Amino acid sequence: MLAACDSPRPSAAAVRLPPVHAGFDYQIGGAYPPPPGVVVVTRDHTASPAASLYNICYVNAFQAQPDAQREWPADLLLRDADGRVVMDPDWNEALLDISTAAKRERVAVKVNNWIDECSDKGFNAIEPDNYDSYTRSNNLLTADDAKAFITSLAGHAHARGLAIGQKNTVELADSRSRTNLDFAVAEECAEHDECGRYASAFDDHVVVIEYTDPGMRKACSTFGSRLSIVRRDRDVSTPDDKNYVRKTCQSVLQKAVIRAFPLYGWGIGG
Repeated sequence: MLAACDSPRPSAAAVRLPPVHAGFDYQIGGAYPPPPGVVVVTRDHTASPAASLYNICYVNAFQAQPDAQREWPADLLLRDADGRVVMDPDWNEALLDISTAAKRERVAVKVNNWIDECSDKGFNAIEPDNYDSYTRSNNLLTADDAKAFITSLAGHAHARGLAIGQKNTVELADSRSRTNLDFAVAEECAEHDECGRYASAFDDHVVVIEYTDPGMRKACSTFGSRLSIVRRDRDVSTPDDKNYVRKTCQSVLQKAVIRAFPLYGWGIGG
């Protein structure tokens, strides 16, 4: 059994969801003062929430951070038939072994501790990353394993008064009623024509991160009046980094108007 929580156990309906179509910033690469207009912000669980905003707390729930692999017991790292740790090649992260109920309980102990920290700090919601790790597991994990694990995390998050989001994994969006997830965090959903499926499954409670200008323009043109959308650089860097990028649908629209009417300078207030 997972460790019980002594505090009251609110239902999923009792937690506060992120507002729909709100100014959003994705700060998992480092916290900084939210730009004007931001209402919802996501930060890593090691950071503090932003004052007076809706704060989502990022935790890497299904994989080990590259510098944290040794913090996990060796048998909780997913291994292939030759005993080699199965890695996410894009981010150099070891997959966690959630293939059995017993291992899911043990992985959840650490993840739930992070959830508790997020709650204690005053965050409003949890973003458990890499729900889709089973798709990179060489068939060693299944979608049912992932759904079972995230359902247990959802129960713990709700017990601490936190909403919990589905990170990507659009193919499991229709399982929302079973997994008890409250909202979606969708990377590049416009790029992959997936925003509509998230919007439908989560009643527009969707925060979108696009990493390319074409993807951002498409997101804004199709869902800019419904979802919370931001364009960030892939490293999700801070403003003091030369590679920092942050754009909103408003700024994208203004540039589009200026391009359409260059002689008149229409755009901001035009």
